[in-house]
Parts: sequence; C-alpha cells; structure tokens
Amino acid sequence: MDNVTHSLTGLALARCGLGRLTPRGTLLLLISANLPDIDMVSLAWGPLANLEIHRGYTHSLLMLPVMAAVSVGVTALLSRTRLLWPQAFGVAMAGVASHLLLDWTNSYGIRLLLPFSSEWSFLDLNYLYDFVILAVLLLAALWPLLARLVSDEIGEHKAAGSGMAIFALLFFVAYDGARYVMHGRAAAQLDSRLYDGETPTKVAAMPGPVSPFTWQGIVETPSAYRIVPVSSIADFDPAAGHTYFKGDWNAGYDIVSKTEPFRYLRYYARFPLWRSEPATLENAGVADRVTLTDLRFGMPPGPALSAEALLNAQHRVLETGISFFGGRSSKSGADAGR
Repeated sequence: MDNVTHSLTGLALARCGLGRLTPRGTLLLLISANLPDIDMVSLAWGPLANLEIHRGYTHSLLMLPVMAAVSVGVTALLSRTRLLWPQAFGVAMAGVASHLLLDWTNSYGIRLLLPFSSEWSFLDLNYLYDFVILAVLLLAALWPLLARLVSDEIGEHKAAGSGMAIFALLFFVAYDGARYVMHGRAAAQLDSRLYDGETPTKVAAMPGPVSPFTWQGIVETPSAYRIVPVSSIADFDPAAGHTYFKGDWNAGYDIVSKTEPFRYLRYYARFPLWRSEPATLENAGVADRVTLTDLRFGMPPGPALSAEALLNAQHRVLETGISFFGGRSSKSGADAGR
C-alpha cells in the first residue's frame, strides 16, 4: 500500500490504545508502520534494482523483529527519550506487522518467506492506494480536530479519537473481508467461461483504486491473454475487453531471456506477454525490438512494467532496459547481455 495509508494505519493503532503502552508510542508506530519501505532507497540505482530489492528482506517475516528493533532505536534517537524495551518492542512489532499485512493485500506482492522461499504472495484485494480506505482512515485522523471544533461551539470539552480509530480499523477489516468474498466470486466468474472455445489455464481479478465492486480480469488460455472487466454487482460479458495472442517462441526471445532485465521479469511477472516487432535504427539498420510486459500493471502500449531489448540482424543484443510507470533503466553495447 502507499505510505499515506501505512502512516494513517499506524496513527489509528496508536490512538486505539497501543500508543499509550510506551513513551513516544505514536511516533514509534508511525515509524514502524513505514520502516519496511526503507528498501525504496534502491530507486537510486534504477527501476531494475528497485524491483529486485523492494518488498524483499525488509518485508519478510524473518526480518520483522529486526525492523521492530530498528524502529525502537530510531524513535529513541529522534525523540531523545529512553524507552522501556519490552513494551516499545511489542508496539513496534505491531506497527511493522501492519505494514506487511497491508502490502500482502494488493497485487504487487510481497516475499514473506525470504530467505527460505523467494515466492511472491498476493491477495489482490486492494490497489496500491484505495480511496475508500484512505477516506475512512483520514476521517479517523482528523476526527479529534473536528470534534474539538464542535465542542468549542457548544461549550463542551470531551476527549475524542480512540473510538473513531477503533471504528476505522474495524471498518478496514470488514471492508477487506467483503472484498475477499467479492474477489473470490469475480475470479470464479472468470474461470467458469470458455474464451473462443478455450478453457482458462490461469485467471486473476485485479483491484482498482476507486470502486470496490469492479475488477480488471486477466484470463490466460493456451493461445492468448484476455483483459476483461468483471463486476461483483453486474452481469459478466466474457467477450468484452482486449485479447492479446501469445504467438510462437522465437530465437530472439531465447537470446534476450539471458539478459538481466528479462531474466528478472520472467521470475516476477504473473502474466508475461512477449512481443517482437521490426525497428529501424540510425546506425544499426533494421533491428528487432523485443518486449516483455506483465499485464497486471497495464496493457501495452500504455504505462506498464516491461523489459525491452534491441537485437540487430545477427541477433546480437544492442540494448536492454526495464521500465515501470515512467521510470526506466537501460544498458547498451557489451553491457546489455550481462
């Protein structure tokens, strides 16, 4: 999830009672609810490094106690306060666990079992940012201020905040519980149909940022991928959407698969779409442009997660690159094949 959601969740946890268990409890929960994303510093080395590192070890169950301990140390350093270790460590564990749980709910994935398993886990319940969840958490965060304004107007002064924080967290659990049920039904609809006479081999219902009732369905069959909208409250039309035929594996695909961007994306992608098309270069004449796109992040040619390579007529790799929603890294010449 986005860091605003992580921060507001940490604030809600603090106000519902955890923040009172240790000095600087609110600050500790805000830090621990965000600390696993310290691996985003890998962006300094480009999109590929970020994809390889993000949601890895700092998001694993094995490192959860370490992240909690670091959170306690950072909080003590920033606040110049001596914290009671057992209580502070327990509170920080809750904050870090909230981060892992929220990241598990979306489609990007999380590697909880590193280093024992590099398998990605995902529930596909929430988009990277969910406006419904954000609205409720933001209301809970602002509630004490709103309540104070009202109480000043009518001349009453009552404590506010904990009740609304508890409500927001319970709403979060109920909301994702309902999403889990709706997601299962959407996936079942996708899996229960034939597509041009073919049976699905894999399906997924991807969440969107706005409506909790609509999903982007991705259906893989032996010959193609179908991107089709599916709703929990409306009829399903399997003929709607877009179809991307897979095509045959060729020598160019085999060559670029050995390069670093393609090697990693083949491991990470859930719905890998390969494409090869001619490309004319100023100094190299006619070449082949090979792309590998993970369809869960968008449909080509729009913003998506994709690897790209240029091959000359002798099938030598001239350049490789990987892009993720506008961010791009590339290599050329001899470096491209590494």
